[in-house]
Amino acid sequence: MSHRIAQVQLHSAALLVGVSALFGESLNVSASMIVLGRAAFALLALSVICLCLNLRPWHGVSGATVAKLLATGVALGGHWILFFLAVQTGGVAVATLGFASFPAFTALIERLVFGQRMGRTDSLILLLVSVGLMLVTPSFDLSDGATEGLLWGVLSGASYAAIAVANKHFSSKVDGLSSCWWQCLAISVVLLPWCLPELPAITSHDWWQLAALGVLCTALAYSLFIASLRHVRTHTAAVVIAMEPIYAIAGAWLLFGSVPTIGMLLGGMLILAAVAWAGLKAST
Repeated sequence: MSHRIAQVQLHSAALLVGVSALFGESLNVSASMIVLGRAAFALLALSVICLCLNLRPWHGVSGATVAKLLATGVALGGHWILFFLAVQTGGVAVATLGFASFPAFTALIERLVFGQRMGRTDSLILLLVSVGLMLVTPSFDLSDGATEGLLWGVLSGASYAAIAVANKHFSSKVDGLSSCWWQCLAISVVLLPWCLPELPAITSHDWWQLAALGVLCTALAYSLFIASLRHVRTHTAAVVIAMEPIYAIAGAWLLFGSVPTIGMLLGGMLILAAVAWAGLKAST
């Protein structure tokens, strides 16, 4: 029964993270405001969760660790801004598929920064992602909004890969929920002064959406993911989380009528195959 519950938790986490892209298209605020709202409401929800679990993220953490967590939080905020810019510019499909290119950037960064050799599997993953992105690209005209959105999405994937590599090579002993708490705190503190002029113009409808994005698609999703890892193998989790773009594209199709093209479907299949393959490779 525990394994079955863990599977439900894992798929629910992937669904909620995929749904987060839909808020980028629905909200009538800037990408920076979306990220501030997401981080602030997630911070509140995570504080409640941590207190219920008798977990104190601010206790027993060294200054050096706090500095690293805050720095990765700022980097995560930058990644989220790039992602929501991609959604607002090019739509959910190209944004999520552009972001899904991150395994290729992970292999490239580890090769360039840490001198790790790219094996045959890494090269094939890079090839799959490259061909997939070519198929997904609406046109090769930078004045095309969808193409611009894809570029923002690819940049968000590159930034996420850099964060993942940094976490891998400079990991701390802080648990996942506490790390997320510190990162959301950093994002909130950095973006609040920048977004202050926009706050009075936000409607109650947008505030509710921002709350749902932060509480459900961030705090709850991450908590479910962490809980599922107690009973689900890492490579299984990697494959399930790779389904995030599928949930996002299906949701955009149902809610906004954004029908993906044949090229997007074919390219998406190649990119998602590469993401699942990279997840399996990383867990072996």
